[in-house]
Amino acid sequence: MSCNGCGPGFATPRDAFLSKQQEEVVYIPCIVPDKSRPDYLVTVDVNPASSTYSQVISRLHFPYLGDEVHHTGWNACSSCFDNPDRSRSRLIVPALGSDRIYIVDVKTDSRNPKLDKVIEPWEVHSMGVSTPHTTHCLANGDVMISTLGDGPGKNGKGSFLLLDGQTFKPKGTYPAGDKDIAQYGYDFWYQPHHNVMISTEWGHPRCFFAGLDLKDVEAGNYGTHLNVYDWTDRKLLQKIDLGKEGVMPLEIRFLHDPKASEGFVGSALFANVFRFYKTEKGDWAAEKVIDIPNKKVDGWILPEMPGVMTDIIISMNDKYLYFSNWLHGDIRQYDITDTRNPKLVGQIFLGGSVLKDGPVSVTGDTELSVQPQPRFAKGKRIWGAPQMLQLSLDGTRLYVTTSLFSPWDKQFYPDMCNKGSMLFIIKVDTVNGGLQIDNDFLVDFGDEPGGPVLAHEVRYPGGDCTSDIYMTHTASLSKI
Repeated sequence: MSCNGCGPGFATPRDAFLSKQQEEVVYIPCIVPDKSRPDYLVTVDVNPASSTYSQVISRLHFPYLGDEVHHTGWNACSSCFDNPDRSRSRLIVPALGSDRIYIVDVKTDSRNPKLDKVIEPWEVHSMGVSTPHTTHCLANGDVMISTLGDGPGKNGKGSFLLLDGQTFKPKGTYPAGDKDIAQYGYDFWYQPHHNVMISTEWGHPRCFFAGLDLKDVEAGNYGTHLNVYDWTDRKLLQKIDLGKEGVMPLEIRFLHDPKASEGFVGSALFANVFRFYKTEKGDWAAEKVIDIPNKKVDGWILPEMPGVMTDIIISMNDKYLYFSNWLHGDIRQYDITDTRNPKLVGQIFLGGSVLKDGPVSVTGDTELSVQPQPRFAKGKRIWGAPQMLQLSLDGTRLYVTTSLFSPWDKQFYPDMCNKGSMLFIIKVDTVNGGLQIDNDFLVDFGDEPGGPVLAHEVRYPGGDCTSDIYMTHTASLSKI
């Protein structure tokens, strides 16, 4: 969406929230579990007034095998709203497995994207990096992608690849020097008003591609730090250690308010949410504000099962925080009006590893008195568990997919790998809190023409609650 004389997105988060913009389509990367066919990008019709609502309307098959496409991002977003020469015309699709980066044209025909360019692995490796993950567009028109590895060896290295915003050719890396490269990488968010960028850590790609082995956790092969950078000087200023409770700090979200000096990060393994914030001294700190208790179990690999919190998202009005517990199988909604004391106001179970008819028996649970029943959507059983989340700009629709990462999907939810993942819409009560599945919508990726696939992250052509970063100076262009 753009205004007269303006670039992509919205002038402010408030403009985006009040627009009540209905998504027309969403783009989702689909991974072929056995790598026998290329991964691909689907376009799903999500407009309730459309005759093809809740259907895959196009598929863009990538040319290579074994890419493991994962997260996606945009060439331009609200960060360059003040530049009328910029448009949200390309979807950036990094591949964790092959180290390729696909540039997809979504402007020519938004309902039928086409492959525009391919950045080959050798081009990425020439910059001393690999395993590209999170994409953010920058206010200067370029694109920045977090990288998790050091090259074909797939050892951990937390850096960032810069792409030219016109040619999409790699033009360098972000860190000012070698000492400004973190041990591990994953996600990142920048906040120019405070001249800060904060990144998170997963682990050695050679470890997480082999599946989750807790010996790797004990050996320090997974990260525990938030890495704080001076945004303009590109220098690593701080490493905030979240400790054992913070193993695998993955998705990081600043509040959308461009002047905000705080946000949240989900630490995956032990399902804890940390609030990070700027101190009175001007440096940054973190405190745990949500702790999901383990469940005591029989019939599992350990005597206690952690939640494994794999995605978090903040509503555009900065009122609600949502996250998924991929092993426990629930999505939670918290009121974060008081950011230091989030209040649970909504919860829904959609599959998971502690279902009543499954092989795992819960012997001790501080939250539930009975194990959840299996859930069905449009008559079909939900395999796997809620994972990736995306929220409509007005906060009323929460899109949910069930696949995390194919090596871990195979380890924890082999039935889902065999039957395919799913896409749901959860109806959100934005006044009092509350979550309810939309029984009129389901995309079952087990029904794909070539066989079951694993659908991952959701993106809207008009921008969403995790793709767009807002600038303070564009507020003057607001029409509200």
